[in-house]
Amino acid sequence: MPLVTGISYYIVPVISGRGGGVKLSPTTLNQTCPLDVAQENNEQRNGLPLNFQLAIPNRGGVIRDNADLNIRFTGATTCGKPAVWRIEEVNGQRVVSSRGTLGNPGKNTLSNWFKFEKFDNDYKIVFCPGVCNTCRPACGTIGTTIAKNGRRSLLLSNEPLKVKFIKA
Repeated sequence: MPLVTGISYYIVPVISGRGGGVKLSPTTLNQTCPLDVAQENNEQRNGLPLNFQLAIPNRGGVIRDNADLNIRFTGATTCGKPAVWRIEEVNGQRVVSSRGTLGNPGKNTLSNWFKFEKFDNDYKIVFCPGVCNTCRPACGTIGTTIAKNGRRSLLLSNEPLKVKFIKA
C-alpha cells in the first residue's frame, strides 16, 4: 500500500533490537522544548505519528520513491511551531532537528527536504533535496547514534536506518 499525504504514520525500524519509532527529544536534560528527532529506546513503542508534505503535490497525494517531502510530527509542536524535520550542524555532526519550515521549496528551505528510497524490501530516509536547481547539498542517509545516556539520535550516517511505515 503506498504512502499518502494527509495520513499519519509511525516510522519504525525494520530490524528488531534497533530501538522503537521516532519521537521528539530534548537536546539537553534541562531543556523544556524538545527540538531533536530521536528513536524510542523501547522497540515496542511506535513513537509519535508523522505526516508528509510533497514539494510538488500530485493527484491523490501518493508519495513516490525519491520525491522531495517535508516530514512533520502530527499534532506536535516545538516551542509553539510545527515540528518539521530539518538537518542542522551540531558539534560537527549533521543531526535531525524539529525546527524546520513547512513548504516553500527552494534554496532558503533546503535543509527541510527529505526522501524515502527503497532499501531491500523496505525503506531508508535520505537527505538529498532536489528543490533547488543551483544548490549542491551534501547528501546522506539517516541513521542513528546512541549517546552515553542511551538516547538514540537521528543524524546523517554511513549506516542507514532501515524503516517501515505503520498507519497511525
